[in-house]
Amino acid sequence: MDVFFNHVYDLDQQKKRDYLLKELNQTIAWHYANSSPYQKLLDTLGLHKEEFNRLDELPMLPVQLFKLADLYTGPREQIIKVLTSSGTTSQQVSKIHLDRETSLYQTKALVSIVSSFIGSQRLPMIILDTKSVLSKRSSFNARGAGILGFSNFGRDHLYLLDDDYNIKWDELEQFRAKHQGEKILLFGFTFVIWKYVYQAVLAQNKTFDFGDSILFHGGGWKKLADEQVDNYKFNELLRKQLGIRSVHNYYGMVEQVGSIFMECEQGYMHAPSFSEVIIRDPVSLEVLPAGREGLVEVISVLPKSYPGNVLLTEDLGTVFGTDTCNCGRKGTFFSIKGRLPAAELRGCSDVYAN
Repeated sequence: MDVFFNHVYDLDQQKKRDYLLKELNQTIAWHYANSSPYQKLLDTLGLHKEEFNRLDELPMLPVQLFKLADLYTGPREQIIKVLTSSGTTSQQVSKIHLDRETSLYQTKALVSIVSSFIGSQRLPMIILDTKSVLSKRSSFNARGAGILGFSNFGRDHLYLLDDDYNIKWDELEQFRAKHQGEKILLFGFTFVIWKYVYQAVLAQNKTFDFGDSILFHGGGWKKLADEQVDNYKFNELLRKQLGIRSVHNYYGMVEQVGSIFMECEQGYMHAPSFSEVIIRDPVSLEVLPAGREGLVEVISVLPKSYPGNVLLTEDLGTVFGTDTCNCGRKGTFFSIKGRLPAAELRGCSDVYAN
């Protein structure tokens, strides 16, 4: 696994695919032998093979399946943490079971990605959220997991919002004075930043200049789309109002925590060495060529404690190429348009539900 973490964006595509295929053949065989629901599912659908020859042949599960079934691999007593997807109390949430090995891989993956953007030194950090999100360590939602993961790259952390989602103005001014002239790391959930930080600053008619700062953010785009705010507009408004020099959106999901796809300086998402993205036709599920919009399939070598290595999402995206992005990073680069309208359960999840 170290080859993936040590070469996060510098493996050429063919070598990367060879590494991924070898690792995923072993991992899928492990899940098949140690997760009876997964074995039953593949057998029922006729998807089981001793060996797969291409990444697009790997058996994919609809991401919705983790809202319907309690899927894990290996002994239950080895599970140390359960992550849940974000959602309202009326919605079903995904339950993702992590053992120590998978949790460690996820941490290493995130470190390799983020450190390639900010270096290895911890930076003074502002978390654009409330600390109350972390109240229950053994059972996090995606938001809490993101905060905890990114917190490892910072020091002298300031949680900007109080428990009522109001900005702690005095503490913010003290933080800025203390770290004046230093590079600042900021992290937050996209919709929380928009609603409780950007709009609050706007309402107070304030502007800031965080200088040589960098913001990572992700999640909540559906709500922003309803307000006709796209990624470009979001980034520009934050640069203008908050004076954040570098803003990077990322695409990820609790079902594959650690395997995030970070936005580069050219505005494209990038698949790191341990992950891949395939675009499929929403109706036929055939693989689409670069430039065609379709359903996003995400592939990751990280999950060992649950069979979440190959997932068909409900998101629409477009691959633009491999190894040729002007930012210099190798691998597949792509964009995300948003959620498939009126996304419904289909295929594997229907079979499993029945």
